[in-house]
Amino acid sequence: MSKHARLENTIIRSLTEILRKEVKDPAIGFTTVTAVKLTNDLSYLTIYYTNLEEDKLENTAKALERSKAFIRTTLGKRVQMRKLPELIFKYDGSLAYGNKIESGLKKVIKDEE
Repeated sequence: MSKHARLENTIIRSLTEILRKEVKDPAIGFTTVTAVKLTNDLSYLTIYYTNLEEDKLENTAKALERSKAFIRTTLGKRVQMRKLPELIFKYDGSLAYGNKIESGLKKVIKDEE
């Protein structure tokens, strides 16, 4: 595993803990970090997240933007990096898409029986 990949894994663990224990915004609730992508020059960190409460995605996105400075500062204290990257939050729709496909397949199988 490369140094870059190890750093991304450390960041995921730290972000998960920060979101779960330290960010007080209730709109973040059931948000899970699914992946992070750190640029090679360490200037941008894209954080992919999902939320179990799909009807509250817009509120979650706004809450993450509001909490961005706090999350970035707290992450900087936990993860030793040369440069503190800018955070970019992106919704990871792959889980919802997978669930939609699964329910469609179940429906097709049920209809065939």
